[in-house]
Amino acid sequence: MTTTQARTEPDDAPGTEPHADHTPAADAHQGGHGPHGYSAQKDAHLKRLRRIEGQIRGLQRMVDEDVYCIDVLTQVSASTKALQSFALSLLEEHLRHCVAAAAEQGGAELDAKVAEATAAISRLLRS
Repeated sequence: MTTTQARTEPDDAPGTEPHADHTPAADAHQGGHGPHGYSAQKDAHLKRLRRIEGQIRGLQRMVDEDVYCIDVLTQVSASTKALQSFALSLLEEHLRHCVAAAAEQGGAELDAKVAEATAAISRLLRS
């Protein structure tokens, strides 16, 4: 992953449109979970991300302390798996919240959400 890719927010990705239907007011009716499917689990997600952040800091320390290559690679693998697991959790919540709500509306909204989810899955598979 390049530095530019690492800093790109999902809404800033090339070829994507801002999510006008994800305003807090518009989504407050959708189960009271906040604007996104993950909002109900926000605290747990933040805790999980802080743990992953700690793993990454551990990697920095390992390199700084000249730890054996294979040990560093083992930690890289663990950190990568943790991020992948987090991504899958977010994807599931997106499908249950955003795509399910779009399925109720049907039509172009559903088509757009399915295309968006498919693109996200494709990005995850490439990473």
